[in-house]
Amino acid sequence: MSRRIPAAVLTAGAAAAVLAGCTSTAPADNAGGGGPITVNATDTACEVSSTTAPAGKISFDITNAGSKVTEFYLYGEGDRIMGEVENIGAGLSRNLIVEVPDGGTYTTACKPGMVGDGVRAPFTVTGSAARQVDQNTKLAEATAGYKRYVDSQVGALVPKTQEFVDAVKAKNVEQAKALFPVSRTYWERIEPVAESFGDIDPKIDGREDDERDPGVGFTGYHRLEKDLWVTGLQPDSPAIADRLQADIADLANRTKTVELTPVQLANGAKELLDEVATGKITGEEDRYSHTDLYDFKANVEGSQAAISALRPVIDERNKALGATLDARFADVEKLLENYRQGDGFVLYTSLNEDDKKKMTAAVDALAEPVSQVAGAVTA
Repeated sequence: MSRRIPAAVLTAGAAAAVLAGCTSTAPADNAGGGGPITVNATDTACEVSSTTAPAGKISFDITNAGSKVTEFYLYGEGDRIMGEVENIGAGLSRNLIVEVPDGGTYTTACKPGMVGDGVRAPFTVTGSAARQVDQNTKLAEATAGYKRYVDSQVGALVPKTQEFVDAVKAKNVEQAKALFPVSRTYWERIEPVAESFGDIDPKIDGREDDERDPGVGFTGYHRLEKDLWVTGLQPDSPAIADRLQADIADLANRTKTVELTPVQLANGAKELLDEVATGKITGEEDRYSHTDLYDFKANVEGSQAAISALRPVIDERNKALGATLDARFADVEKLLENYRQGDGFVLYTSLNEDDKKKMTAAVDALAEPVSQVAGAVTA
């Protein structure tokens, strides 16, 4: 997953220097103690209170005791993201609930500065557990419904990106500029699903100053964004465009067989709001085109789709939470409508600081009840 790093947080070079000297420490196993596994994240260490847990619902309480914004991940085989928490500021704590029904070897990771591979350690899941969707019809219907939503978005993403790619290759700059934010809409709505594959996001959505694995260059949407708005189309722009379409096709093939859990839906809804907070509100995401509000809208829509799929379960277990979610989503929607321009949105550069503060407040107010959904569906 490519990392979005606010400029004030940390430069990539400084982060690399920090991580080069990091060590991972883990006390003796204490699984079975009956509470969440605690994670003490610092600028150089990732202290996980247990290196093992029984299969099923696994909870982590992560505290950032360092000075840099950090993240916490649980990876499966091939760096498949089982669960993640982003944008944990210094001195703050966050909770992560992950459903892991299959035993095996996994990996925990803290990422000081939100860059690089992070401070990693093996994590063992023992035994096996029944999947929630096998035990609860409503949860099974929720995941099936959201899978249909993902399929519909991918079904639109492939041809709409092809239109964008064709415009780039035809050197029709104005048409390509118009199609850029529209094609990205379908990507942004399902980004947590795409990011779960690990290697896809850096190729499709990586930014120029993101830290990458060796051999992974600056490609995808944002490379073409820079070509269109800043440098002008380059000799290799057509090849970059073709590669973007190939990567989108790869994503489409992978999502055909993806298996989602209710907890992943809940966590994904929150991750999309984290994307808004760390990339869209800061203006860091679409830094050349300033079309961030299209992405903002798409992230919120994707979050709402995941919550809507889970809504029957939420209403069954916490009726008041559902009503709060409705109100908070409505507040964000109403706020965004103030910045409409035709079928799209005004450029982000036209917003003033007061506008950005209102957006931050609305997203924060929405993120709080959304963060409670994982606990509600696993209760």
